[in-house]
Amino acid sequence: MSVVIRFPDDSVKVLVKGADTSMFNILAKNSEGNYDLHNATQTHLTEYSSQGLRTLVVAARDLTDAEVEEWQCMYEDASTSLTDRSAKLCQTANLIECNLNLLGATGIEDKLQDGVPGAIESLRQAGIKVWVLTGDKQETAISIGISCKLLTTDMQYIIINGNSEDECKKLLADAKAKYGINTLACTKHDVKREKNAEIDQVEICNDKAKSYNLQEWNARTEDRKKCAALALIIDGNSLVYILEKELEPKFFEIATSCMVVLCCRVAPLQKAGVVDLIKSRTDEMTLAIGDGANDVSMLQMADVGVGICGQEGRQAVMASDFAMGQFCFLKRLLLVHGHWNYQRVGHLILYNFYRNAVFVLMLFWYILCTAFSTTSALTDWSSVFYSVIYTSVPTIVVGILDKDLSHKTLLKYPKLYSAGHRQESYNMNLFWLTMVDTLWQSLVLFYVPLFTYKESSIDIWSMGSLWTIAVVVLVNIHLAMDIQRWVSITHVAVWGSIAITYACMVGLDSIPIFPNYWTIYHLAKSPTYWLTIMLIIILALLPRFLFKVMHQSFWPSDIQIAREAEILRKQPDYLGSKQDQGSG
Repeated sequence: MSVVIRFPDDSVKVLVKGADTSMFNILAKNSEGNYDLHNATQTHLTEYSSQGLRTLVVAARDLTDAEVEEWQCMYEDASTSLTDRSAKLCQTANLIECNLNLLGATGIEDKLQDGVPGAIESLRQAGIKVWVLTGDKQETAISIGISCKLLTTDMQYIIINGNSEDECKKLLADAKAKYGINTLACTKHDVKREKNAEIDQVEICNDKAKSYNLQEWNARTEDRKKCAALALIIDGNSLVYILEKELEPKFFEIATSCMVVLCCRVAPLQKAGVVDLIKSRTDEMTLAIGDGANDVSMLQMADVGVGICGQEGRQAVMASDFAMGQFCFLKRLLLVHGHWNYQRVGHLILYNFYRNAVFVLMLFWYILCTAFSTTSALTDWSSVFYSVIYTSVPTIVVGILDKDLSHKTLLKYPKLYSAGHRQESYNMNLFWLTMVDTLWQSLVLFYVPLFTYKESSIDIWSMGSLWTIAVVVLVNIHLAMDIQRWVSITHVAVWGSIAITYACMVGLDSIPIFPNYWTIYHLAKSPTYWLTIMLIIILALLPRFLFKVMHQSFWPSDIQIAREAEILRKQPDYLGSKQDQGSG
């Protein structure tokens, strides 16, 4: 950052501040005093950064009237240019930011916000890899990493500080050879599955000291254990050469094999380059969080950008997807709201496929049964109202309010977040299993009424009315089986949807111009009508019910066990009586 100042004595100076790696390159070289000051300043910078202070170097030089006039003309032309404005402004700055006289260095304390160490530790327990991309000096970055518990004493540091492409290539090769990283297959699948390398098991304890092992992870290989305690520390000069295409794969292999990656003295575009490296070589979702204008490019490059509103200005907030006041709020955003959102979206995707497919397949069986004739069993109004009125409200309410676990449990056990990494709520196996269940339910929906009224004399519109009511009741009870959190509005939405369906059917069947006039009144008088609907619900949902019971009894997931622990904690008397019976 530079500023041009005209003093009262009519002299003009340019004052420049910046990182030592860039400032020392533009200092005047022909002054012995400047050389001594350079060494003293370098010593002070090392001392300040070792104490965790954020350092800057300050320099200045006098400008002649001719230089000021030339710079001012170039600056006005560059600032108003319609093409290559950034490049022209950079050339204008280089005109005066050279041959500077060193003034000294500054060191200020940048205190961590409250809750940062705990938030980072929770994110790491959740299986989220945390990389730090900072413009601070390397010693400062290491000190901050230790204070926020990102770096621990049992970690081995891989430090890459190279000044040329050959040197960086040698450092990367030495690191791979020393720690055996070249024996690891750093594919997309491996990176995805090794995010939780440090996780062994989760224990959830209730008030009676009962514990559950949520998951026992498979034993890791010796090579993976060897690399589990590595931390990669690299500076911006090295990234200039490493982010080239030739060295990118080696850097990627080392970085993804380390628990922590710390990039210091990096430029804004280098931050974006590191994020793009992960996006282009893996299928992982990337989240960037920053508080200053130098983080904007990184926030825009990541899949999700989170801006912190603080003393650094609002540029990061304006360029981000989410804004928050403190870093520690990221813990709740990811572990609580992120988990809830994944669970809701995954469930609703499967349910909406099911809800529409079961209705369409039921009509498909009717078309086959009528030999592809043009006859219709359902009115146009029933087909339209099915998605607009009959089944839409429960879907919306459950998608907004459903919660599988409380926020206290999710915050207490961050490793529950890894259910999303394992794709427990939505995957291709679940999708095809849902489609098979949908096929079965559609067959039950169509053929049970058909066989029940085979010997009767009811018309096709009466059968269509029965099919409409049955499919609405079925999909709503199907949804009710998967609801994790029942509140009053959920009851109103699910059961009220069935009541509204009956009300609409009665209204439509009361209009004389419709072909289904008065059919509901004749059907509702017969006990066979109600028994048929009950039989459809039982037969259609019985396989799903048995599957859920078997799966939750013999192969429970960590989420299901955590829900059981929550319920038992809310019923201490019930739990105590069970334990007394066991001891007796």
